[in-house]
Amino acid sequence: MNRNATQSAFSNLLLSGTLVHVGTFDEVQKRCGVNTCPNVVMVISIDRYPDLVLESPVQWKKDIGHKLINQLEKTIEVPYLWNWIEEGVIALLIELEENDSELEFNKKIFSMAEAIQNSLESIQITVSIGIGKKYSDPHLLFHSFEEARKSMSGRFFQGNKLIFHSGIRPVEENRLRSLSTEDRIELLALVRMGDEDGVVKQLNTFLDKVANACRLNEDVFKTEVVDLIMLISRVVVESGVSATLIMSKNAQIIQELYHIIRYDKFVKKVCEYAYWLTVQIFNSFNNQMTPIIKKATKYIMENHQSSITLEEIAQYCCLSKYHFSHLFKKEIGTSVIDFLNRLRIEKSIFYLEMTDLNMQEIATRIGFQDSNYFSRIFKKYIKSSPTEYRATKYPHLLGQGVGDT
Repeated sequence: MNRNATQSAFSNLLLSGTLVHVGTFDEVQKRCGVNTCPNVVMVISIDRYPDLVLESPVQWKKDIGHKLINQLEKTIEVPYLWNWIEEGVIALLIELEENDSELEFNKKIFSMAEAIQNSLESIQITVSIGIGKKYSDPHLLFHSFEEARKSMSGRFFQGNKLIFHSGIRPVEENRLRSLSTEDRIELLALVRMGDEDGVVKQLNTFLDKVANACRLNEDVFKTEVVDLIMLISRVVVESGVSATLIMSKNAQIIQELYHIIRYDKFVKKVCEYAYWLTVQIFNSFNNQMTPIIKKATKYIMENHQSSITLEEIAQYCCLSKYHFSHLFKKEIGTSVIDFLNRLRIEKSIFYLEMTDLNMQEIATRIGFQDSNYFSRIFKKYIKSSPTEYRATKYPHLLGQGVGDT
């Protein structure tokens, strides 16, 4: 499809909704020599465009624009018009069959969006796409354009080769509730243990799940993440870290997060803050340790789910088993195995209080292969069995397949 000034003007009139000030659709269409009668708008945004511009020469802007347009012409098989609406963002005004049902229409436009993404990826251009609703009246097509842009949430989730459609794929409340009751437990337990690297790894995975559960709705996603930060902060404060320090830092970070307009930068900021919060716990009970014992406790935290031994930890610290054991007990006040078991039991309490997992499942998640052994160790430190502990604090969970085995 050849591009010319009259087609550009025609596209602009439709996208801006100002066609009514110029004439009827048929009149202006004939005057501009355009045969296309578009009924839906698709907005295509080059992923990471602001970053790519900084890394590339000026000529790159022109080259990537030509490459994108040429590839679209090879890919799209229905009538359409196009118009650059800002750097790195192009609007397609597409004409599809009017007789299709809404479901069939949505399937076709999604398939087209996927075909465009795959085609552009073949020439090393990744894009995210926003799709508006169908409008039979071309004078209302500007609504489709506005919807397509809004569906992309200010390009917050850009860079992930995503497709957004206005008015469909709502937030799934059940999935969000599921995330809040089960998937957060491992994260909070790692925070309480002071395992900052484990927290960052778990958090990256968890935030992707939250984004998908929110159906990539920016406002809902940010609200969920702020709630998560407050939950992590509460765990940190309950561990003995200064509430004044944490709350003042929270206010600053949350304000900064609401001003971030990119998903990847948002996640990076959240992970950095979660790391800092977890470090506060680690420092609160490790500030008197020598570097070698700090190294050992960190290794134990990172590998507590495995069957690690005293010999393995001593070897990691480049010390003999006996010398390491003596140093550890002198600084920590307890043996290595006792420290490991206390760590596991403290983590198990999160699962007992916040999930309905049975004892074998909990035992496996904290590093014990046998649920009976887990129950014995738990009773040694807590003075009650796991089932008794859960029944006393959360009787509503009793009888849901969570008894000792």
